[in-house]
Formats: sequence, structure tokens, C-alpha cells
Amino acid sequence: MYYKGVYHFFYQHNPYGPLWGNMSWAHAISHDLINWVHLDIALVPNEPYDINGCFSGSTTILPSGEPAILYTGVDANLHQVQNLAFPKNMSDPLLNEWVKWPLNPILSPPDEIDPSFYRDPSTGWMGADGEWRVVIGTQIDHQGAAILYKSKDFRSWNRSLSPLHLSNITTFWECPDFYPVIFNGKSGLDTSVTSVQRKDIRHVLKASFNYQDYYILGKYDPLSDRYDVDADFMKSKGWLRYDYGRFYASKSFYDGDKKRRILWSWVCEGDTAPDAIVKGWSGLQTIPRSIWLSKNEDQLVQWPVKELEKLRTRKVHFENKKLKGGSMIEISGITASQVTKSNLVLIQLFYFKGQTTLHIQNNTADVEITFSFSNLKHAEVLSAEVVDPQILCTQKNATTYGKFGPFGLLVLASKDLTEHTAVFFRVFRIANSFRVLMCADSSRSSLKPFIDKPIYGAFLALDPRYAKISLRTLIDHSIVESFGGEGLACITSRVYPVMAVGEQAHLYAFNNGTQSLSISSLSAWSMKKAQIV
Repeated sequence: MYYKGVYHFFYQHNPYGPLWGNMSWAHAISHDLINWVHLDIALVPNEPYDINGCFSGSTTILPSGEPAILYTGVDANLHQVQNLAFPKNMSDPLLNEWVKWPLNPILSPPDEIDPSFYRDPSTGWMGADGEWRVVIGTQIDHQGAAILYKSKDFRSWNRSLSPLHLSNITTFWECPDFYPVIFNGKSGLDTSVTSVQRKDIRHVLKASFNYQDYYILGKYDPLSDRYDVDADFMKSKGWLRYDYGRFYASKSFYDGDKKRRILWSWVCEGDTAPDAIVKGWSGLQTIPRSIWLSKNEDQLVQWPVKELEKLRTRKVHFENKKLKGGSMIEISGITASQVTKSNLVLIQLFYFKGQTTLHIQNNTADVEITFSFSNLKHAEVLSAEVVDPQILCTQKNATTYGKFGPFGLLVLASKDLTEHTAVFFRVFRIANSFRVLMCADSSRSSLKPFIDKPIYGAFLALDPRYAKISLRTLIDHSIVESFGGEGLACITSRVYPVMAVGEQAHLYAFNNGTQSLSISSLSAWSMKKAQIV
């Protein structure tokens, strides 16, 4: 949350080791979302109603200005119940100490709901009647659902007759999130906003299930609490997700200072429990992302927060390099290697005729690259209009030659390419239109055994004849975050190279298509270290 000039980040944490257990709420603060200071743990499981864990939840700032934590506790019977906590001292600008409400738990599972599937209350929003609403993730008759509750004082709650939404195609929902987005703009809206003068808004409902974060768009009526969705979960074209890679249990909040909505997500490990013990930690958060409704008003767009640019230092630049089919070039003087925990590597690419390009410098960098095409009439034909992009990326990986593509970046690559992670595009033709496929291939990312090395894929909702094909990739140690089409599709990967580390890590631009491309421009900034103490 953003509160009185400070960003507060609460996250699930085990104070006693790097593996799951003893779930507590750790607490860190920042003034810019980039540099962070760890504070004391905010919530620990020490009461009968949360003795088996302080699970996820949300913060809501009340009309009095007091922030409230609403969280799930696991009680002595292993039942999930909902609890409140408030700052111990409102005059403390850091909100370093929190006190649990003496009347906890405030909500217990209804009789018809499995007490093991009742968790993760959302941020509250206030309706036109002056009452608060929150949703809690669950399943009802094996259907994923967001139960709706209402309260006049944020302490005593009543269940609504109907859930905000449920789906018979899905099962249990975790970490539901519900918030408004505005048409024709990147500005965010406070969670309680239900209308804007002379502007249309939609509401986003996000649910975490099947190890992915899915979302839907719809129209919310604040008087009846009716939520009419444009297309339900698993029915909308492409099965809308925040991120098509390793990305789960995300949470958004409204940044009232900069009038934007920020999205964060947990990213779990792809190595083993013994590896976590050796490292001393496991799991991390993505770089904070701004999130808004696309120009076509049918999906969300995400982009790393602008504050990352504060880390830019030395800049390099070149223009007009031809990339023939079946060729690659090393970005000389640039090492996209694994970095220390406080380092950040940014890679940013833009593929479009006539656009500018950026690229990456040293262990931490911000890179944009622009590719231009002569024409697309020779693009390979995609036989089926509806195809699973992940399967397509697996079938047509970075080493499989096409016509326009695969082209993109090889990051964290060894000199002989024994290890590398490929982030790339392919352009397909369907009748008189085109489809752009984005892939992140970690199948050759590491020689280390027992590592999960998946291939991820997504389609970009753009026409390459009229819009640029862009890729921005953030690399920080073992995480690779990629943003295609200026944030229309996002893919996050975890990679663990053993050869391509330090000075032995290389970065290449490549084109494994038969058609030549041009790198029309490349600019890169080295990046300073973020300060995390």
C-alpha cells in the first residue's frame, strides 16, 4: 500500500528458514518502489486463530486514515478464518508495529464451505450505500468463487446472498483481486471508485488457480453488486492471464501519489529444496508493474514502473545492423549475467519498421532494440486460428527455423550456446491477417540437474503491419521477466545457469528465420544497484 509518502510491502515469509512454513507477514518500506528497507515482521502466528499460519490478505485505508490489515489465519483446528490487525502507533510514520484485533476471528467458514478453502480477503471497497465490501476466495459445490461480504465499520461483516462471481469451469480460487480500470488512459483508480465523470470504466476480477493468475473484465453495478462479465474464465480468447510464465498469487494496489495501479506477484523457484537451503532463501517478487486497460479495451497492459529508469547510468548506442536469416550477433561489451541480489538487469526490445532500439550494458542494464522488416508476405501460414501458444512455442522453439522468426534475444548464454535462455517472436499469416507469437524458452538454460526448464508462450494482440512488435526483458540473477507488445503479453521465467555466469554470460540478438531483418537502432544504459537493506 501507499501510505503518507511511503510504500509498504507485506509478504509471506518464514522467519526460520528458506522453505515453506511458519507463515508470517514480513514488512518492508520504500519511497520509490526500487530501494527498500526491511522492518520488523508485522504479523506472526501466535494466537489460537492463526497459530498455524498468518496467510495472505490485504490492506485497506479507512476513512479515518487508519490502515487495516485483513488476513487469513489458520487456527488450531486447521480451519481458515479471517482476522484484522491495526497499527499500534498511528504517529509512527513507518507503521513498524501492528496489533491484532481482540475480537478475532471476525469471519469463519460457512457451513457449506470446506474450511481448508476459505482464504485471501481482498482490499476493501466502499459502495454507494457507504458500506464496505471485500471478497474471499473459495469454492462452492466444486466451483471457484469469490464470496462477497459487507460491513459498515470494517469490523462486523455479513455475507451477501450471492457471491460476486463463480465459475463452473474452475475449482478453488486463491488470492482474488477486484478493482476498476478506466477507458482511454493509463491512470489508475482507487479501489472504491465505481464511476468517473465522462469516462467508462470496467472492473477486473483476478483469481489464482491452476498455478496461473487469470483475470476477466466486466461491468460492476455498485447498487446491486452485480458483476456482468464480458467473457468468463477459460472462455475468453486466449484465456486472459497477467503473465504466461511462472507468476502466481499476485496482488495489486492503488498508488494515490502517482494515480496508478501497481501489480506485484510472487515467483516461486524452479530448482530444488536442497538448493534453497544452500542459498538460504527461496521465492521472490516481480519488479512492480503499472497496469491499465488496453486501447482495444479487451485486455490489460503491464509495464515496469518508471522508477526503474532512475537506475540508468552509462549509455551506448548503434544503428542499422543487418541480421541475416540464420545469424546472430553478440552485443559487444554487454554482459547480461547473473547479478547480486540487489542488482538489476533490464533488456528492452522493440521490433517495428522505423522504430528505435534499446540495449543492455554490463551486469545491469536497460535495453531497447528495434527490428525492421521488408515485408510480411512470405510469413509462414498458421493452419489453425485457435492454437495453444505454449504448445506452439514448444513445437517451434528457438532452434526451429521459420520465415519471420524465431528472432529475439539469447540471454544468460554461454559462449558456445550450451546454456542460453531464448526470448523471441514468430510472425504467422492466417488468411489475410497475421498473428504474432511470443515465446520464452528455458529448455537450454542450465546444465544443472533437477531444474524445471519449461517453454512458455503467448499471442500478442497486435497486427505487425501497423504496430511495433516489442519485447522488454528484465533479468535479475535467476529471474527473466519479458514484456511483449509494450506489455500486451508478459512471460516470467526462472533460470539457473552454471556456465553462463559472471564474465562467461553473453547476450546475443539472433534471427533463426529465413527472412533477413534489420536492427535499425540500439540504445543501452548500464544500471546502478538498487539498495535493499
